[in-house]
Amino acid sequence: MKPVDAHAIADVQSARDSRQLAINKVGIKSIRHPVKVRDRSGGVQHTVAVFNMYVGLPHNFKGTHMSRFVELLNGPDHEISVESFEPMLREMVKRLEAETGHVEMTFPYFVNKSAPVSGVKSLMDYEVTFTGDIAEGGLYTFTMKIVVPVTSLCPCSKKISEYGAHNQRSHVTVTATLSDHLWIEEIVQLVEGQASCEVYGLLKRPDEKYVTERAYDNPKFVEDMVRDVAGLLNDEPRISAFAVESENFESIHNHSAYAIIERDKRTSA
Repeated sequence: MKPVDAHAIADVQSARDSRQLAINKVGIKSIRHPVKVRDRSGGVQHTVAVFNMYVGLPHNFKGTHMSRFVELLNGPDHEISVESFEPMLREMVKRLEAETGHVEMTFPYFVNKSAPVSGVKSLMDYEVTFTGDIAEGGLYTFTMKIVVPVTSLCPCSKKISEYGAHNQRSHVTVTATLSDHLWIEEIVQLVEGQASCEVYGLLKRPDEKYVTERAYDNPKFVEDMVRDVAGLLNDEPRISAFAVESENFESIHNHSAYAIIERDKRTSA
């Protein structure tokens, strides 16, 4: 078979487009790739992330080169990690000849936790998303989102019941725009400290007694959760903007209770 001259094949994506409509984001979505994430103990976790990778497309170009996104992830010179996130994003924008770019990387992150009484260790997983944006002019912003499972116990149920109170597992989601390095574990500990009680992967009977009584002594509405967490995020100088959400998967209702607080410290007085 006669070899194909790559330069002789039409580059349709680079063709001109006459519709005068720029595209905010175009690229690939939901591609899995192995990553390395450095943890607070100094170790490295090997995990698998789901990537969404986009660039802005000017109005005069027909399309973008989708294969270049995949090439970027699979390049021999790239070790995908937190430290290489910004350089990877800038290289993506350069390769795609774009001015703006956006990368989301979602992955499970594991923390080795000790049970509160027995001390038995087990892994807890947290869903983490790193998001990088390059705006026009080259300004880079980095956002970290962490979903933290906790226990919440209803203050109303405790107050009106002759014995017991209903509790539930809740997801507290913190989305923080960072101005300096912040460990995943720091956000996790901040949130867990404000819950009725932490969630653990493994508990012995003395631990189960402890967490049950701990939650009962520390009741929290969904409103309490977001306010208590937001107060601490507001005092953290390495966070320039944040959103904190709490969703309680109610044990006595067929719906969730939900609350959110958002604040951008860069624009707030």
